[in-house]
Amino acid sequence: MPNGILLALIAYASYSCSDAVIKSLGGQFTVFEIGFFVTLFAGCFLFFTRPADERWRDFWRTKRPWAVQARAWAGIASGVLSVYAFTTIPLAEVYALIFLAPLLVTILSTVILKESVGPWRWLAVVAGFAGVMLVVRPGFRELHLGHLAAFANAFLAATSVILMRSLAQQERRTTILGALVGYGLLFNGVGTAATSFSLPSAGQLIWLMLAGIFTAGGQLLQLLAVKYAPANRIAPTHYSQIVWAVVLGAFFFNEYPDMLTMVGLAVVGASGLLTMVREEVRLGTVRWNPFTRTRL
Repeated sequence: MPNGILLALIAYASYSCSDAVIKSLGGQFTVFEIGFFVTLFAGCFLFFTRPADERWRDFWRTKRPWAVQARAWAGIASGVLSVYAFTTIPLAEVYALIFLAPLLVTILSTVILKESVGPWRWLAVVAGFAGVMLVVRPGFRELHLGHLAAFANAFLAATSVILMRSLAQQERRTTILGALVGYGLLFNGVGTAATSFSLPSAGQLIWLMLAGIFTAGGQLLQLLAVKYAPANRIAPTHYSQIVWAVVLGAFFFNEYPDMLTMVGLAVVGASGLLTMVREEVRLGTVRWNPFTRTRL
């Protein structure tokens, strides 16, 4: 189990490094061009991670095509919005808003899946939103479109989790991942052609490749982690990204969160962990936590 938890921690560190690289590329390329190259390089490396009993050429064979397409498009939109958010607002604020996803899953599960939600989980939802208010503080400082993009990202991530609940036992991993990569390349490619394309220099291409490698590495390490530790023990490591957001933001981007922001981040993390604990008590597993990131 310690090996699985360690691998999961490294996986989320890898994701955070990818997000930091994407943030550093802001202003050099359009959102679509960054998304295209990151998806391209991540897809190239993920090509070698297919399960032994699956084949990439069969990824288009689906049992529930509409649900697979919906999950892929939610992931694509989430990717575009996340690139915009990371390149326009501080890392800590992006993560605070994105970490609303498990709380939004609680809300959506009552509407879409007709699940019953107890008072402890509703308390976690209220606390999570209160924590985000401490971080973002609307009315006390200027809000940007990046904040709206990050919140929309959380909503789309929650939608993806709801879809994955019904797809996980019916569709192959190559099908779910192949649709996400294929549509991601198509959508971002068209977006790049419709806006503007800047040919990356050798140095910029290396950074774009690094973002893709970090993303693919996170996916692979997560898959390895679940082989060594139960899913419900790995889920809390997701919140290690809050620490990485503070460290990377301060070290590379001179983003130093104040005390209220730190308290807000702690509240957001605690509310997510409370949601996880209640899910485990009720269901014996953690169902809201995705084990492959909903975006590339």
